[in-house]
Amino acid sequence: MASSCAARALVWIAFAGVAVAQHAPVSQFSGASALDATRKVSALGARPVDTESHRRMEAIIVRAVRGYGCAVEEQSFTAETPAGPRRLKNIIARVVGRTSEGTVALSGHYDTKPVEGHNFIGANDGGSSTGFLMEMARVLCGRPRRTDVLLVWLDGEEAVRNWTEQDSLYGSRYLADLWVRNGTAARIRALINVDMIGDGDLGLVNEANSTSWLRELVWETARELGHGRHFSAAEEMAIEDDHIPFLQAGIAAVDLIDFSYGPGNSWWHTEQDTVDKLSASSFQVVGSVLMKVLAQLENRKAI
Repeated sequence: MASSCAARALVWIAFAGVAVAQHAPVSQFSGASALDATRKVSALGARPVDTESHRRMEAIIVRAVRGYGCAVEEQSFTAETPAGPRRLKNIIARVVGRTSEGTVALSGHYDTKPVEGHNFIGANDGGSSTGFLMEMARVLCGRPRRTDVLLVWLDGEEAVRNWTEQDSLYGSRYLADLWVRNGTAARIRALINVDMIGDGDLGLVNEANSTSWLRELVWETARELGHGRHFSAAEEMAIEDDHIPFLQAGIAAVDLIDFSYGPGNSWWHTEQDTVDKLSASSFQVVGSVLMKVLAQLENRKAI
């Protein structure tokens, strides 16, 4: 992404050779479980698009989500990048609703930025959104909601070379365009994008591009749950992230991102972005808030 402003026993489930710890009943979001999932995918090392580690992560996500009881769409496509064509894949899990009253989407990217000279594992930037959505799948899949819920692992958020409108947001641009063409965009009540939400010192940006009523709903819910200090009320900051193509497609969207990662954001896109900087409590805050927001969006009669 780029800124325009500068005593339960563990239950282990094995999938794709990786074990994920579950620390809460299926109906409850567990920050510890989300952190465990993030730790496992981060152990694969750097995961830029169209690499072997990236493909291994795709397999982990798909097998896990299917095991949780969700239908999964693997949306493969080729993107032209400054480094040549790259094979990408959006992964979409569907939780089937009891009604046909629209769809709510939760999204985040799972790729990591290619960084020359070192093994950038992106535990927070790429890893935390991946692990968060995997935990959401554990909680939501196989448990019908009022409306359809889509869990979307977006590929190619990071620039292959340098961030531009063309070299970034590959997966979200592809999906937003597809949703406009096939009519899905008109059915999406709201899209909530998460990015870099595992920081142990969690402070989410008051993101200026986000749809105002949706951002206010999330922020008010956080205050009601006692988590207001993690949701900034400071001056707005405009962030270019995976929510932008969906906004351009006419979909209400909000971006939840902590853009102060380490002193002066100094851990971002560096070797310092490691799992020891993350906290289960940060995942728990975001998960608890979004579980309640999801219920509110499902019951909302008019957008």
